[in-house]
Amino acid sequence: MKLLKEFTIQFVGLKLGKHQFEYKIGNQFFEHFEYDEFNDSNVKVAVELEKKTTLLELNFTFSGSVNVNCDLTNEPYNQPISNTFNLVVKFGQEYNNDETDMLIIPHGEYEINIQQYIYELIVLSVPSKRIHPGVEDGTLNSAILEKLDALSPEQQEPIESEEETDPRWDKLKKLLTDK
Repeated sequence: MKLLKEFTIQFVGLKLGKHQFEYKIGNQFFEHFEYDEFNDSNVKVAVELEKKTTLLELNFTFSGSVNVNCDLTNEPYNQPISNTFNLVVKFGQEYNNDETDMLIIPHGEYEINIQQYIYELIVLSVPSKRIHPGVEDGTLNSAILEKLDALSPEQQEPIESEEETDPRWDKLKKLLTDK
């Protein structure tokens, strides 16, 4: 996968301390990853990089909305999302991203690309079960909801009739009580 230049941070020329980076994420970003679950997206990502002498600390904060289809009605709606993530970048002998919140890069590196982290944060922030808010509060009028209601099984009232028992069991019960 080709790295997007706008998400590459060159940290060698930066002074020690905190630095701010802001990104606006739209559908073109997700098309780069060949991810087509979102109809539309409008997410603002703020990255605070704190450069220290031996490591880098990246704090990701994002909020916005993605337009997805409801799992019940297939109606599109805007799903609000927000999340934070902290990443520690250390220097070592070889590249290692086995840890979720720690990245080790070789000593000679001078830049880091954060596009994969932003992609995963946004995609994992969307709930796995997507339900239109109108379905939950009952304000959505949809032909699919009406059809689901029509096809749902009817609630049956419990039958309150006297139980008829098998006469063979009655004789066996009598054996227990006739001692």
